[in-house]
Amino acid sequence: MGENTIPEYLPHIFYNCYYQKVREGESFAPSHVLSYTIAGQSDITVGDKTFTMKAGDLFLYRRNQLGRYTKTPPPDGVYESVSISLDEQTLRSLAAELHQEMDQPWTGDTMLRLPVNAMLSNYIESLKPYLNRNGDINPTLAAIKVKEAAMILLQLNPSLKNFLFDFSPPGKLDLEGFMNTHYKYNVDLNRFAYLTGRSLASFKRDFEKIFHASPNKWLQQKRLQDAYYLLKEKGWRSSDVYLEVGFKDLSHFSFAFKKAFGITPSHVGASRA
Repeated sequence: MGENTIPEYLPHIFYNCYYQKVREGESFAPSHVLSYTIAGQSDITVGDKTFTMKAGDLFLYRRNQLGRYTKTPPPDGVYESVSISLDEQTLRSLAAELHQEMDQPWTGDTMLRLPVNAMLSNYIESLKPYLNRNGDINPTLAAIKVKEAAMILLQLNPSLKNFLFDFSPPGKLDLEGFMNTHYKYNVDLNRFAYLTGRSLASFKRDFEKIFHASPNKWLQQKRLQDAYYLLKEKGWRSSDVYLEVGFKDLSHFSFAFKKAFGITPSHVGASRA
């Protein structure tokens, strides 16, 4: 390992800054994330709920969730936010130090809007000197700041120990319902398996029993059907559709689309006109 390499398990604090451009994409956080919006607005959809974060809003986002986001700068301005990844290693160490553990499963929302009081406001302000142009922070300082954030949250709301100190993997979920909700997310089968509480082998086995097709084949068919609808009925452009339905790049999408329907995506849009 090179001396500049930071192991993935180390905590991180990220600064986001977008100049006069709307950003859209998918998010997956293996750790809890505390996120504060400095300027602009972000909309995050998790499951069937959409959460709007405006300037001055602070949210706690639970780990192991798939989400879609849109980040919008203010008029003639810059979108800015800072996010603290509450990594498992730091939280386990803190739980042991405080002699605390989860005593019941968390049943609240998986995204929590937190009131910004003086303590949290001062904490957020204290992050600014440590952020460099890349949005990274020295690992040792990051660990201290992550621990401080978790301690503040627990002091303000002790019941958050059931949120923060839940280190269990995802439980076994209804596979059919989960996949019909999340098939547009561009993640690999290993992650789908993990998020539904299965090994990869059991995920594939259960999937084929339910859908009577392999996961890869079913995912591509579902995504292409959605793409055809958006092109034909809604007049979307190919360059917008492929990301929306879960393809990584436009060329792969165009190739798969033509193979499935016999025409290119751009031809569908042209025939509509």
